[in-house]
Amino acid sequence: MRDNDSATTQVAIAVSAPTAAGHSAPKAATTRGPLVSRGALLAALGVASFSLTFPGTAWALEGMGPWTVVMLRSVLATVLIGGALAVFRVRVPERRHWAGIAIVAGGAFLGFPILTTLALQTSTTSHAAVVVGLLPLTTAAFSAVRTGARPSRTFWVASLIGAAVVIGFAVQQSGGAPGRGDLFLFAALLVCAAGYTEGGRLARYMPGWHVVGWALVLALPVTVTGAAIALSTEPLHLTAHAVGGLLWLAAGSNFLGMVVWYRGMAMIGISKASQLQLAQPLLTLLWSVLLLGERLPPAAPAAALAVLACIAVTQRARG
Repeated sequence: MRDNDSATTQVAIAVSAPTAAGHSAPKAATTRGPLVSRGALLAALGVASFSLTFPGTAWALEGMGPWTVVMLRSVLATVLIGGALAVFRVRVPERRHWAGIAIVAGGAFLGFPILTTLALQTSTTSHAAVVVGLLPLTTAAFSAVRTGARPSRTFWVASLIGAAVVIGFAVQQSGGAPGRGDLFLFAALLVCAAGYTEGGRLARYMPGWHVVGWALVLALPVTVTGAAIALSTEPLHLTAHAVGGLLWLAAGSNFLGMVVWYRGMAMIGISKASQLQLAQPLLTLLWSVLLLGERLPPAAPAAALAVLACIAVTQRARG
């Protein structure tokens, strides 16, 4: 397996180091343990941030239309990270990186928020969280195609078992009849996996927050135009929940979560980092109970144990 998608092989790991031109270039690091531990921690922090995305969206939808939520969250996040890009005088990325940045923008900052927000109009937060639990396997598949990575058989078996647990849980909760919301969610899986894969790859050449920042800046013409149209056509009722949810989506999900997530992926590998997301639907289930008052499905504890076991196996599996 290539060393650019795994931090478990005893080879040089690419980490970002500033160059005289203002860009970041791969720098060799031969100490495996500390980098792996730090990368896993950063990726886990990203997962924790993402686990609050659906509850934050549900709160925002209490006072705003779906298109207002999607576009404003990206505009506000762009203001935050765009200011940081300006303050630190970050150079514009090289031409060869812009195609990947466009995929990140279209997948992680436009496609996924739009599709999941539309899904949450008809699906509960807990149901949506379980379906999106398939994202780790989808991301690993995209990574294998895009980077040429070849994870081990044990890795794939554990990933498939985790995905099967998630699918079984979703089918049991939906009564075996996927609805329109599920179609939006499955489409969201595809576009988000593509964005995560490209973002993880780019984070080997520039800091993760640069990837996030330039992707948001690239999407800004679309999000500003969309926000203006949405605000003029959709009702707006600014409640504490609506404002709090929107601010979390912008600062937590679109900014801080993405920064630590892409950095973590660059350090431990896209496939391995993606498997940490198997814990995301379980965390979101917890938040749906604590923040939204939804009833926890009876099968959730058993699913939690099974998924956590799969995470442990995938993190130990060698490629």
